[in-house]
Amino acid sequence: MARTYAQQLVDALERQGVERIYGVVGDSLNPIVDAVRTSPIEWIHVRNEEAAAFAAGAESLLTGRLAVCAGSCGPGNLHLIQGLYDAHRNGAHVLALASHIPSNQIGTSYFQETHPEQLFAECSGYCEMVNSADQGARVLHHAIQSTMAGQGVSVLVIPGDIATQDAGDDRFLQSTVATGRPVLHPDAREAAALVAAINAADTVTLFCGAGVRDAREQVLALAEKIKAPIGHALGGKMHIQHDNPFDVGMSGLLGYGACHDALHDADLLILLGTDFPYTEFLPTGNVAQVDSDAAHIGRRTTVHHPVVGDVGATLDTILPHLEEKTDRSFLDGMLRKHARTLEKVVEVYTRDVGKHTPIHPEYLAAVLDELAADDAVFTVDTGMCNVWAARYLTPNGRRAQIGSLRHGTMANALPHAIGAQFADRNRQVISLNGDGGLAMLLGELLTVELHDLPVKMVVFNNSSLGMVKLEMLVEGMPQHGTDHGQVDFAAIAAAAGIHSVLIDDPATLREQLAAALAHPGPVLIDVRTDPDALSLPPEITWEMLIGFSRAATRTVLGGGVGEMVHLARTNLRNIGAAGAV
Repeated sequence: MARTYAQQLVDALERQGVERIYGVVGDSLNPIVDAVRTSPIEWIHVRNEEAAAFAAGAESLLTGRLAVCAGSCGPGNLHLIQGLYDAHRNGAHVLALASHIPSNQIGTSYFQETHPEQLFAECSGYCEMVNSADQGARVLHHAIQSTMAGQGVSVLVIPGDIATQDAGDDRFLQSTVATGRPVLHPDAREAAALVAAINAADTVTLFCGAGVRDAREQVLALAEKIKAPIGHALGGKMHIQHDNPFDVGMSGLLGYGACHDALHDADLLILLGTDFPYTEFLPTGNVAQVDSDAAHIGRRTTVHHPVVGDVGATLDTILPHLEEKTDRSFLDGMLRKHARTLEKVVEVYTRDVGKHTPIHPEYLAAVLDELAADDAVFTVDTGMCNVWAARYLTPNGRRAQIGSLRHGTMANALPHAIGAQFADRNRQVISLNGDGGLAMLLGELLTVELHDLPVKMVVFNNSSLGMVKLEMLVEGMPQHGTDHGQVDFAAIAAAAGIHSVLIDDPATLREQLAAALAHPGPVLIDVRTDPDALSLPPEITWEMLIGFSRAATRTVLGGGVGEMVHLARTNLRNIGAAGAV
């Protein structure tokens, strides 16, 4: 029997090291699923194709390898779109197989007909329809090469009848896929202009995003040489915050500490590897920006000193030419302000937390951070869970955090955790789920149980859409439509065959949480948390709420910061020692 295009496709994925495909079987997709059946690739049955795309994105982000998801024609692959937007914006290497109606029915308003090549165009870097088995082998290579080259998600639209055709010429599939990432060195003139700007400035602040991932040592060396405080966006937190003697916290809606003041009070602000989108938090004065993607430069604020290049390569280029600054007063002043800010707010959210019911979500997050493994992977729902992750999850260079930081969708934490756990069954994976997010893709509990994934699913169960409530509050609107009845997620998980724990007593939280994390299989940890947490800190005034000003936002979200207080105290103690040198 001749080999089909579906078999050719699956063989090509196997050669690329693909170990699994996430999806839901059905009609036009069946030839590909049948080819998977006889291959070493595992079919991962999820309950919603949206979860398949999220899971593939998380697997790729952790491994750096190609990950694959699939959906059947029409409504099936349409479910993929939410997770594919997220994976595309996160830069994951994901190939989506979108099967299609029979090729001779396309354009006839056939049953379940959509136009996937149009629908997925915005959430992919490469999206093409297979028109024949011969052409299909060629575009399959292009799709794989495109996503592995960092162009975002690739989508291959495959009519079901073509999947059953005899395989054609596979010369393109014999190509070795290029996966190397060259180092982008800066233009000499741009680098020289940045050196001149730094040397001319009395005070400089660095603001770091995910682009400093491989440049941590160079960033710290730059801060030391020019005595610059370092702030970060949420995307840069896991890479730059730990053991950082120049740390002044984070800016943005989830921001804390002295970062905002450091950005605005410096003579020169340097944006390093960040496409931080919130223009209202960025100054428009003397700003430099270093980014490997020139399209990012200047689209968030006015930039006078642009440098196109990798952060590490750029800093390696300019460091020898910088004049060392000896005046630490700006840096030390920001470190003191940062420490004072954290000390001021931390007591509000730690006083009597062992007695407060419903449980303070800050207390839950702080204890979870203490108990989690040193190399844990945290997946985090959009909304208030992002606040707790930003404030309480302590980076150490080994932990990882995955969230929908750019797409900003609800319901990402659980399916992200599924992909993260498949990437490494022996690594601790903890999902921080809002009750609204978990409810949205509740069926994926069945996926966790079916595949016996040892994910630890923590639910911040406050019977509320907390971030939406906060948004309404700071807009001066009465909250409406944000609260709902109490849901017993522990009982739901137990009914699905998953070990579950209900925690509603802060006095037993640490003991129950430790036992749940130690359980060898999947666990759902349902924690009843305070729906009003962070809504009205003691010092906020009504006037501060009106207009959603930056000051009001910083005050509203200015509470509790866990282990970051310890880092701030340590850095404050180091000021005296540095001054004595």
